[in-house]
Amino acid sequence: MPLPEVIDTLDMFGAVAALPEQVEQAASSAARVQGALPHHDDIENVVVLGMGGSGIAGDVLREVAGPFMPVPVVVHKGYGIPNFISDSTLVFAISFSGNTEETLEAVAEAAGAGGHVVAVSNGGELQAMADDWGAPYLPIADGIPMPRAGIGAVSIPPLVVLEAVGLFPGASSWIDAAVAQLRKRRDELVAEQNPARDLARRIGRELPIVYGGAGLGGVAALRWKNQFNENAKVASFWHQIPELCHNELCGWGQHGDVTRQVFRLINLRHDNEHPQITRRFELVNEMVEEVVAEIEEVRAEGEGPLAQLFDLMIYGDFVSLYLAYMSQVDPGPVAVLDWMKERLVEPV
Repeated sequence: MPLPEVIDTLDMFGAVAALPEQVEQAASSAARVQGALPHHDDIENVVVLGMGGSGIAGDVLREVAGPFMPVPVVVHKGYGIPNFISDSTLVFAISFSGNTEETLEAVAEAAGAGGHVVAVSNGGELQAMADDWGAPYLPIADGIPMPRAGIGAVSIPPLVVLEAVGLFPGASSWIDAAVAQLRKRRDELVAEQNPARDLARRIGRELPIVYGGAGLGGVAALRWKNQFNENAKVASFWHQIPELCHNELCGWGQHGDVTRQVFRLINLRHDNEHPQITRRFELVNEMVEEVVAEIEEVRAEGEGPLAQLFDLMIYGDFVSLYLAYMSQVDPGPVAVLDWMKERLVEPV
């Protein structure tokens, strides 16, 4: 099936295709971080501040590094800060533009509470604040067209810092494995005939619902949902197993005659699923197979949790782009989000 004339004013396709190199460059740049980092014995908790395409970096950190760290990780998306932040807290403030309203307010409060701030941005007010505080600052490389196209640039530096302070040994080898898998998957999905394009064709005018196994699969499902929203400009929804087995599952069946015409379910699978999550996927499929148009499955490949998570992410990025192209939608601009920001600064 040939694609219609593609409208991609910001070259989002090129940005997604460059994700392996973006991850590699982000790791190399972060290894040269300047500024004092706290000793791991002085860190009692880690907090990640960020929104949208930057905030998901915190989810990556929590699910990839969190299970192996001796201290808890909290991801905070919004204004204000958790009240436990103190001089024993390592705070990652991540804002692609450096001007995200919620993140700037939160990091100012975190610094005031004594938190050890590490800033990640492409300049903006966040860089200026880090400079004023003498806090370590990790720049995002130029040339990334939109925050959501910089998932590697915002997710990798915190992992490198955690390795540097001794809280996440072995991060570098996991990053290398992720780069290798991203290259392999990228080369598959840029071919004229490929499974991501086929999946986009099957979705067509339906609305995608994305389910993932708790942890890695849940973060991947959130990423797919967000990419469908911003790239393809379509409504999409996500949830994760096992939580959805305690609530959302009850919502299927009452209106099956409608839902099977509207929704396509996409299950994201990975090798680190708990055995009961694997079983729950089977039961969920059995429950919903007659009330959705179809059930799709995408299975992660790669060595290690980080490689498998990024493998699912780049797959979803390409599906959302192909879906946009098939609908002759420009995946780059997000006019409604720009409208929201403009309205927020207007006097009430």
